[in-house]
Amino acid sequence: MINKLNERENYPTLVIHSTDNSFCFGYRKNDKIESDELFIKKFDNDLCNNLINDFNKFISKEDLQKVNKISVSIGPANFNASRLVVVLARTISQQINCPLDSFSSFEIMAKRIASKNHILKNKKAFWIYKKLKRKGFIAGKYEIFNNEQTNSDLIIRETVLPKVIREIESKELFFEAVYEDKNDLKELLDLTNKNLLNTNLNSWQKVLPLYPISPIN
Repeated sequence: MINKLNERENYPTLVIHSTDNSFCFGYRKNDKIESDELFIKKFDNDLCNNLINDFNKFISKEDLQKVNKISVSIGPANFNASRLVVVLARTISQQINCPLDSFSSFEIMAKRIASKNHILKNKKAFWIYKKLKRKGFIAGKYEIFNNEQTNSDLIIRETVLPKVIREIESKELFFEAVYEDKNDLKELLDLTNKNLLNTNLNSWQKVLPLYPISPIN
């Protein structure tokens, strides 16, 4: 098998994403956005089996063997979906000997939220939160990493991994998490190809689903 560490480009790239009520696949053949292939589907009664079946329909064995980089969203989102997409990504990474990256769901939507709320101009750190059904919130913290004035060049760093907090501090900026399947799937593809640091073929071992509370909460 070709040693993918010797490849200069991340393309072709495969990403796997899930939200509170959907799962998604993305495939970018080259550095042209026009090469993107996307798959988005709402949950059904048999997510476990349909996830595999739909993935096999989405990408051929030949294209899968060409993949140089995989990324997966690890949550916070639907607990079962996060667990299943992470297992799928880890398995594929191991089988085709390909590096695996992971990003929190909040980090994936951070640039979109920052742009919408003009955080780029203010250059302030901000939080993204999701209200829990019982008490408290899940929240992660983000900051502008560069000073470029265009959205395409905007880089955001996740400084606090999403965690449970009791209250929202009024002194800081907080924005509610909003999943947008298509936009977030494309952003995950972008993040994957901007991150050239992770070339460890055994990186799949460290990728785990992120969910700060038990599934019953």
